Amino acid sequence: MNNHVTLNKIKLLNPEFPNKSTGIINGKSSGLLNWNDIAYPQMYDLYHTLLSNFWIPQEINMQDDIKQWDLLTEAEQDTFLRINTQLASLDSLQTPTMTQVMDYVTDSSFKAIFAVIAQQEAVHNESYSYILSSLVPLSEQNSRFNQAKSDPIVQKRNQLILDAYERFRDNPTPQHLFELGVNSINLEGIYFYAGFAFFYHLARQQKMLKTSTMISYIQRDEMQHAYFMAQFLRILLTENLTLNHQENVEYIYQTIDQAVKLEKEWAQYVLKDIDGIDLKEYEEYTEYLANKRLRQLGLQNLYKERENPMPWIHVFSDEMQNGTKSDFFEQKPRTYSKVSHLNGFDEL
Repeated sequence: MNNHVTLNKIKLLNPEFPNKSTGIINGKSSGLLNWNDIAYPQMYDLYHTLLSNFWIPQEINMQDDIKQWDLLTEAEQDTFLRINTQLASLDSLQTPTMTQVMDYVTDSSFKAIFAVIAQQEAVHNESYSYILSSLVPLSEQNSRFNQAKSDPIVQKRNQLILDAYERFRDNPTPQHLFELGVNSINLEGIYFYAGFAFFYHLARQQKMLKTSTMISYIQRDEMQHAYFMAQFLRILLTENLTLNHQENVEYIYQTIDQAVKLEKEWAQYVLKDIDGIDLKEYEEYTEYLANKRLRQLGLQNLYKERENPMPWIHVFSDEMQNGTKSDFFEQKPRTYSKVSHLNGFDEL
């Protein structure tokens, strides 16, 4: 397979091909999905895990946060609005990107999972709007979204992801699909966490707990998405040996390292006025996250091995994910606990 030959959009129906796909890209598949006869049966478990996470923003009553909003310091309010709209700007990229990938993936079970991820990203985007609508008028919301678009630090940070996504959009080759996958892991598995840390920091002071509950739902989804994308990439490289070479391994390391540097820079910028968050500690936490992402890809740590240096952040660790799901490269079962008011923030 030539990694630079453009992938063709998959026809909706190919009756002459089997229902079980012969490959996730460039395979033969009828287009019909029988979950009982798929190439990677573990994907059915992952599909169900994603469905079991289903939630909508309106489940969370924002009244308590509305009452607390005016009690936040000016710096906390400013940071809250900056982070909220910046996270929304990143999630805005995910729904159309995941939808586009579906057009070029042969295996119908993977198409279904990409569809669920695209839908969940739309819910995440709505949730940020729902939070904003509870707290500030539309004029302020619009001002903050414009700020997120024009901020040079935000632009620099997002460009890494945007460039990879646009490369695939303009020229959907196997190589560009691989690069898109790596940067999707950067977005969902590394980039969101300075924002999450801020909201959890407020929560451990008993501030804006409803917002933090919603953030915990988003984080749970994002970790599943990053996990799935790591599995997708490992299968892509296993099935397509011409992609599986040292240069692409180096691309993973270099691109994740670049994302870590940009996340650290963003954290220094957006959290500098927030008392109680140790930015050196956060930088170590970012490296800790990057190591986890690399291990999910079957690679060695890039940074120093360490325990979570910010244990007060309520992280839905891999070990807390659904017990029916396992990494089928490693066959280690993972347990999962739905977030509720009973287990959400007791340990913060």
